[in-house]
Amino acid sequence: MTVHQLHLVSDATGETINSVARACLVQFQGIEPIEHVWSLIRTKGQMDKALAGIEKDPGPVLFTLVNENLRDQLVEGCRDLDVPCVPVLDPVIHRLAACFGVEISGQPGLQHVLDAEYFGRMDAMNFALSHDDGQIPGEIDKADVILVGVSRTSKTPTCIYLANRGLKVANVPVVPNCPLPDTLLESEQALIVGLTTDPARLVQVRRNRLGMIAQGHDDTDYVDLVSVREEVAFARRLYQKHDWPVIDVTRRAIEETAATIMSLYAEHITALR
Repeated sequence: MTVHQLHLVSDATGETINSVARACLVQFQGIEPIEHVWSLIRTKGQMDKALAGIEKDPGPVLFTLVNENLRDQLVEGCRDLDVPCVPVLDPVIHRLAACFGVEISGQPGLQHVLDAEYFGRMDAMNFALSHDDGQIPGEIDKADVILVGVSRTSKTPTCIYLANRGLKVANVPVVPNCPLPDTLLESEQALIVGLTTDPARLVQVRRNRLGMIAQGHDDTDYVDLVSVREEVAFARRLYQKHDWPVIDVTRRAIEETAATIMSLYAEHITALR
């Protein structure tokens, strides 16, 4: 494993540059990057400190800066230090500006302005937390999306991710011999999605979660492979009965599951119109 220094410089929170770096780094094997995050860089003095850190641990620099003076200071500083300096958003921003025929604002942090969209995401987050694991079933019909699935099929983290995208999402556990809420079965507006997974993988996840192997309590139905297979099969029959779309989350990242759900939701909304 080869260690490399990587500097991420941003005039905002650094969320964008971090996402870009993650997306790129997964393509490289045998590399252990040490990330240095320099966020909220908005003055010459702050940039001086960032450049001092880059000089101390030389390595490629990725940046998102809109202020021309700070950009010039960083680029020139990196040139003096003989380290590569990459403006990751420039090609996209300048191409869009040309297509739209408008000027670039040059104001940092605009994506974090407290507008209606921001407060909508906060409302969605509160909704997801309030309606996690079948809570407040009487209000579940207010959801945009309802996820159903047996325990440990990533229902909660998927809900949180979707809430951050502005969707009001609830989740309901599927337990054999336990009826689902009437409000779920009678819902006409919400997109209902069934989550499933490989039983053997599910047993592994449940055991790791509860630490049952170390405790010596791995003989319950919750982690018994035969019982879990029956549990997953019961859930699949339920989804088929109600004609709910199904997503297999086995070894699937939360982001991938969420992207599929958002695509299904777009189709669902179109069908309702």
